[in-house]
Amino acid sequence: MRNDLVASTYRKLQQQICTELETADGQAVFKTDYWEKEIGHGYTMVMDQGDAIEKAAVNFSAVSGKVSERMRQALRIDEGEAYFATGISSIIHPKNPHAPITHMNVRYFQLSSGKAWFGGGIDLTPHYVNKAEASWFHQELKKVCDAYDENFYPDYKQWADTYFYLPHRQETRGVGGIFFDHQDGADEASFTKFFAFTQALAEAYPRIYIQLLNSNRDRQFSEVEKQWQDLRRGRYVEFNLLYDRGTKFGLESNGRTESILLSMPPMAAWTYDFQAEKGSYEEETLSLLKKDIDWIHLV
Repeated sequence: MRNDLVASTYRKLQQQICTELETADGQAVFKTDYWEKEIGHGYTMVMDQGDAIEKAAVNFSAVSGKVSERMRQALRIDEGEAYFATGISSIIHPKNPHAPITHMNVRYFQLSSGKAWFGGGIDLTPHYVNKAEASWFHQELKKVCDAYDENFYPDYKQWADTYFYLPHRQETRGVGGIFFDHQDGADEASFTKFFAFTQALAEAYPRIYIQLLNSNRDRQFSEVEKQWQDLRRGRYVEFNLLYDRGTKFGLESNGRTESILLSMPPMAAWTYDFQAEKGSYEEETLSLLKKDIDWIHLV
């Protein structure tokens, strides 16, 4: 069955990602928390207080149940009475403010009507935007996308710019990446294509991030820069609680709260009416939190 195939493959990828992150950090190890609820089961894997990684989580779940009315509205479901969903979601919060936050998610959703789709993406949220690193990050994502469809990167990059946006702040969450949802996986050809694509994204995720982490993990930073990191983490919290679809789906489907909220940073801050100093790195970063930046050709 497709459900079992996708779930078992994603579970193996979860373990693979954790192994690579443990090796890269060199100190912390993931703790595995297996859980079961009436809707299904999952493995929540958490690392904290590592040498370079302050907190990382890699979640896997496989759940099913009846489609509630609130779920139908939140996920734009117009058919089917029951669902099956499985996926991996991950978040990494580094210690050093010059290293970026990253997020990855791949998921498969199937309805009792037979309709099925894939979704997912990878995005980067630097506390301080390094143009060269942001450009390299987007180039790496484009390589993964182009191996499956040359329209994927431009389409999914634009989708990410729109999705990872805080309208009440009029700023993007970070430098974006790619995001896609409701990509048809019902027929055999589309299922094979998107299943392979989501696997490739999950495999690329630790490789891409580890290079960015290693480039910044030993950089010196000041207390001011650490405070800025906490402010940017606060913006991350705002997005996840107000707009993130995964958070909404998890809560609406009666998922496991501890696993759903693992994306939150260990520490965040909100400073009333913060104003970046003119000409500062903080001001430059804010100026780059915009939609429709051509990151690949920026430098």
